[in-house]
Amino acid sequence: SRTVTPDLELPGSGRLLLVDLGRGEDRLGGSALAQVFSQVGDVTPNVEDADLLRRAFETIQKLVAEGTLTAGHDRSDGGLVTTLLEMAFAGNCGIDVDLGPLGDTDPIARLFSEELGLVMEVDAAEVDEVVESFSAADVPCQVIGRTLVQPEVRISAAGETVLDADMRSLRDLWEATSFRLELEQADPACVDAESEGLRQRRAPAYTLGFTPRATAPVIIDRADKIPVAVLREEGSNGDREMAAAFLAAGFEPWDVAMSDLLAGRITLERFRGVVAVGGFSYADVLDSSKGWAGVIRCNPELWASFEAFLARPDTFSLGVCNGCQLLALLGWVPWRGLDDTVQPRFVRNRSGRFESRFPTVNILPSPAIMLRGMEGSTLGICSAHGEGRAFFPDPQVLARVEADGLAPIRFADDAGAITEAYPHNPNGSPKGIAALCSPDGRHLAMMPHPERSFLTWQWGWMPPAWRRDLEASPWLRMFQNAREWCEAG
Repeated sequence: SRTVTPDLELPGSGRLLLVDLGRGEDRLGGSALAQVFSQVGDVTPNVEDADLLRRAFETIQKLVAEGTLTAGHDRSDGGLVTTLLEMAFAGNCGIDVDLGPLGDTDPIARLFSEELGLVMEVDAAEVDEVVESFSAADVPCQVIGRTLVQPEVRISAAGETVLDADMRSLRDLWEATSFRLELEQADPACVDAESEGLRQRRAPAYTLGFTPRATAPVIIDRADKIPVAVLREEGSNGDREMAAAFLAAGFEPWDVAMSDLLAGRITLERFRGVVAVGGFSYADVLDSSKGWAGVIRCNPELWASFEAFLARPDTFSLGVCNGCQLLALLGWVPWRGLDDTVQPRFVRNRSGRFESRFPTVNILPSPAIMLRGMEGSTLGICSAHGEGRAFFPDPQVLARVEADGLAPIRFADDAGAITEAYPHNPNGSPKGIAALCSPDGRHLAMMPHPERSFLTWQWGWMPPAWRRDLEASPWLRMFQNAREWCEAG
């Protein structure tokens, strides 16, 4: 939970510091620069002073623990200029860097040597204290620049400008190879949409409509907890995260394999909740979850058991990713009684490939019991699927889903607006639909993974203030809601 990432977080008020553990050496042997020119080089960087490395490490760990460092990145993979640019790209901001006099060193060597060292970002008010910390440990550290709100990159050395360019243009050049490779494996229209939209990207506009709280220890420590079945099939892989999330909310999660149900070793009567997890049931060779659904629907006794569970008014279900597809194929969402020919289901992503991202979603008012009190929030969430595009064979079903609030989670763009645009909407679902729920709110099927986002350190990105102030991840509330609903009933 104590980490520092390369993305610059203080545009306009950050200061950039270089910790040079190469003691002024700029050896280019084995560097990426040498490889670009089909060379190996003569002299490679080396750790000349192991005790210096130890002192630097200890000082950095102290600053990380204190929360003083807001960003950091090493220069051992591409050199100092690559480090600086990657930090600017990730922070979506500009930098103004002056390396000062270089003596006999060539600017190219200083910028591209992969000597041991790192660049850190700190608040302007903390600079003197940080420099003093390194000085006290006898570790070289110097201020080399500042962050900019404007997307400009200015780097000078020995009184001369060595780079002056638009950060976005440099990032486009940096990403060009990746996008060219993506053209070989994804829908070209999606690749073009992402590459052309890169310049408009900004930090997503997350909002919270509630205050996340950790589950009280008295609830966690109860001997008598509500049992929930974490259901998995051959190929499932999200069962441990799901069990952990329900455990953190005060449930008693049971690991239940389909073979347990088929053999009668475990029955659904004992559980208040059934959770179908993510993964690749039967390797998705029959399309996502069709094999899993077939095992249930084509076994009369097992199908009767699931129907009996569904009919009980004190039960709930959650399906995530592969499990989301399962609940749709079982007909549990959006409502019972739909013919298979008009039943909504989840099909191949519009991009034509598996998408693993950290998109933004809006939580809308709905009957979903697991989303109570979360309405109006805009949050980041883990998402990983190849067949997550909501498909509605009957437009009237889609119209009723919207009218009755049965699509409670929608993909959103950086401004927080519901979107169908790629990559904000990673699968191309209409109306940005990322989840379906039943009219009574007891059954929720969602494509993104709340169980992979229920801890704050699981988030791919979180506003600095949230990381500092939040007691718990907002997605834990989903699982707490389920427990509170069970306790009330």
